[in-house]
Amino acid sequence: MTETQLRKAAKQVAATGRKAQGERTRKAILEAAVHIASAEGLEGLTIGRLALELSMSKSGLFAHFGSKEDLQVATVEAARAIFINEVIRPAFEAAQGLARLWKLCDIWLAYVQSGVFRGGCFFAAAAAEFDGRPGPVRDRIAEIMKEWLTTLRSTIIEAQNSGQLIKDIDPTQLAFEFNSLELGANWAFQLYGDGRAFSRAREAIRERLARYATATGLPLVSASKARQRV
Repeated sequence: MTETQLRKAAKQVAATGRKAQGERTRKAILEAAVHIASAEGLEGLTIGRLALELSMSKSGLFAHFGSKEDLQVATVEAARAIFINEVIRPAFEAAQGLARLWKLCDIWLAYVQSGVFRGGCFFAAAAAEFDGRPGPVRDRIAEIMKEWLTTLRSTIIEAQNSGQLIKDIDPTQLAFEFNSLELGANWAFQLYGDGRAFSRAREAIRERLARYATATGLPLVSASKARQRV
């Protein structure tokens, strides 16, 4: 290898190292950002607040985000990735149909109850903060909330197609009800510290599943209750 080639290879190695370091730093920034935003709001997420949290310089943080809005959108995306890892992926390990539907709801409640984010459900807080503020941040939050509702609705339809839930129910309506119960539990827990809100939400969801289950699906509802008691 010639001297020129050696210099070129050294520069490439150095550039790769800087890029990897930059990605690690950005990841650490966003991990802190999602927790701050869930508890204090996306508007409370400033470069100064993050610098204090991470013991970093403001100039170092500015290098990763061009504006406060860029930081907010990136934080929303980071929260989405955490939600997928904590809720969606584990739920989709369950069998398609009613078992998966129950697991989606059960894990969602567990993820809030366990404090994955400091301030409870990140998207419940972000939606309440930005629902009346047009712009890229609000639009992305709305898209992600719609993804969740679509996932619930699609899983309900799968349970219907599997013969586990009756065909007469409107999957959009049932997804709306489940989401409302989950958000209600999050609200009661965050505002009042009511830990029983999660068991109330689970019982309400299970009651609806039992009401609409077919003879094939009803044993799956009973099984979910039995596992809850263990």
